[in-house]
Amino acid sequence: MRESDENDAEFAFELNNDSEVLKYTGDPPFESIESAKMFLKDYDSFRKYGMGRWYVFTNENDQFLGWCGLKYTPEKDEVDVGYRFLKRCWGQGYASEAARACLEYGFEQLGLEEIVARADLRNPASIRVMEKIGMEFHEEIDFDGLPGVKYVARKKSWV
Repeated sequence: MRESDENDAEFAFELNNDSEVLKYTGDPPFESIESAKMFLKDYDSFRKYGMGRWYVFTNENDQFLGWCGLKYTPEKDEVDVGYRFLKRCWGQGYASEAARACLEYGFEQLGLEEIVARADLRNPASIRVMEKIGMEFHEEIDFDGLPGVKYVARKKSWV
């Protein structure tokens, strides 16, 4: 996993141009590779908060898989773990492995006490990832106008 930069625009465009990948995110697709490049160029989460969404690649051949990482939301004063992978990567454990590494990083390197995750209730695969990495159901939420769930991992109980 590594920070992305504007040279990753084709990866970002590919990932966010699949309607099935975006189905439960509420995010629009990028209009072009150039718009993806501008998004990545302006992405300043690492500089501002010391965390963000990392791009995930295979160790064997450096093949792009998707992204995963921690995001600080100042309005809520909380950190969430999120993940999005290419459809061809679904069901292979990449999201769970990457998300678990992000929790470990957040607790052990950043000293966070709590990390949350949210999902559309109609997205059982995402919810399953939260459960596989040891997060616990916290509450039902409004997820962009739709029923959703919030899960929580706490440093003191995370293994």
